[in-house]
Amino acid sequence: MHWIALPWPWCDESSLPPGASVQAAAAGWWALRFTPRVALVDAEAVLLEVSSTERLWGGREVLLAQVLQAWVEASARGMDPTATQGAVERGPAGAGLVAGAQSPGAPVAWGSGPTALVAHARLRMALAGHALPAQGPLGLPLHTLTAVRPHVASLERMGCRTWGALRALPRAGVSRRFGAAVLGVLDQALGDAPEAHAWVELPEQFVLTGELPALAESADALLWSTSRCLCALQGWLQARQQGVLGLELAWRHDLRRIDGVAIAPTQALQVRTAQATQDMRHLRRLLSENLARTTLAAPANQITLRLLEAAPLPHRSASLLPPDDLGGGDPTGVQGEALHQLLERLSARLGTDHVQAPVLQADHRPECMQQWRPAAEVLRLTAAVTKHAAARNALTSVSARLLDAAPDALLLPTWLLNPPRRLAVQGNRPCHHGLLRLLAGPHRFEAGWWSAAEEGAGPAPGGGALALRDYFVAHNDVAGLVWVFRERLAPEPAGSDGPPAAVRPHRWFLHGVFG
Repeated sequence: MHWIALPWPWCDESSLPPGASVQAAAAGWWALRFTPRVALVDAEAVLLEVSSTERLWGGREVLLAQVLQAWVEASARGMDPTATQGAVERGPAGAGLVAGAQSPGAPVAWGSGPTALVAHARLRMALAGHALPAQGPLGLPLHTLTAVRPHVASLERMGCRTWGALRALPRAGVSRRFGAAVLGVLDQALGDAPEAHAWVELPEQFVLTGELPALAESADALLWSTSRCLCALQGWLQARQQGVLGLELAWRHDLRRIDGVAIAPTQALQVRTAQATQDMRHLRRLLSENLARTTLAAPANQITLRLLEAAPLPHRSASLLPPDDLGGGDPTGVQGEALHQLLERLSARLGTDHVQAPVLQADHRPECMQQWRPAAEVLRLTAAVTKHAAARNALTSVSARLLDAAPDALLLPTWLLNPPRRLAVQGNRPCHHGLLRLLAGPHRFEAGWWSAAEEGAGPAPGGGALALRDYFVAHNDVAGLVWVFRERLAPEPAGSDGPPAAVRPHRWFLHGVFG
């Protein structure tokens, strides 16, 4: 077996407010990505048993480097939510220093060994700044064992200062004077007896509640306290291999009444993402934009971060571009922001109705082929549709066959007029800055018969939603290439006094401009 011990400055449960003990367990969630065997010991260290997973990471040395780097980044985010990097400085075998995790020039120790107690003892030696003994575990001082600490003074008066010296004493006498627990812990530390640990387990649902260190009277103060909860959420997501789709931040008000007016005990806001993500910087920006538009009804003294919806995170990308450099080779090293993240952030800042995206509609009428909807809603619908890849591929093949059957349907203009402009007619030929010469067409279709007045479509040029049209590509030297259609008149219903369709004149409309 091989153990890695790391200190965690937020594991001290005595410093946590009542009801927030889940925060202590969250300290080890980030380590579950490396091994399922993670334990919190003596409220000061995170222990990882990695013998069963080190081969998957490329060996013990590679895994140790990965764990140390992840610890540096996690600690940096916990101390300063804007910090994301740190440097790892390797020390002697079995122990070392992690530099840059808390502040520049403030190294933090780590330890490793064949048992959890050896790794923990070496961690304590590194924290105290002492060098490791050359004799190995037998040369470690007695105070590095928690169970032996109450008896260290008595043992030192007997000349017993190390694990090896304690092991050399008669077991019967040590058991009678100091208790059998001392020998039991020593046997576990030296690998002569099995160890038992309470492994860190992830809850099925992520709900993290924490008391604020001070009353939050502004959105910035609330966001600062939320950053540490996001770090715990990232550890939960990485262990579950999932990404966030929906998140809720709620806060409890410290006051129940202001100027005689009763206020709600809690307030909350929800954040949705188009794609499952573990990017805490993006989630923090979304929360920041939403909080900036939210007025706190009263100072807050407690926050609750709740995961509303999550989805498995894909491990493979279908994009030909590197996932970490979507912007494409920025020489400054700044990574580009994904389009869906930008749209979500702008929607949170400006409001969902002020950032819109086009949605394709199954309609042949050019003015009804797309509909403008809130971008955040479109992104969520797009993410849901991508789950049905087979149906999408089948629809694409059907669309391709339809286009092959009607090649002139591809001659769509760049710009559409809304509404279409009626044209003058000379000798049954349309006029727009002179007579137009018809180059291609007709492209005939009938649409809108299923609805008398489809919402958002508007009436057809002839009145109503029914559209009977013949489209042409036309040209003259002044207007250039234009897209016109001739309105085909529907027959009058039985009993009508109007003239028959055969003798009624056709109307021409300008609907688009090429170029």
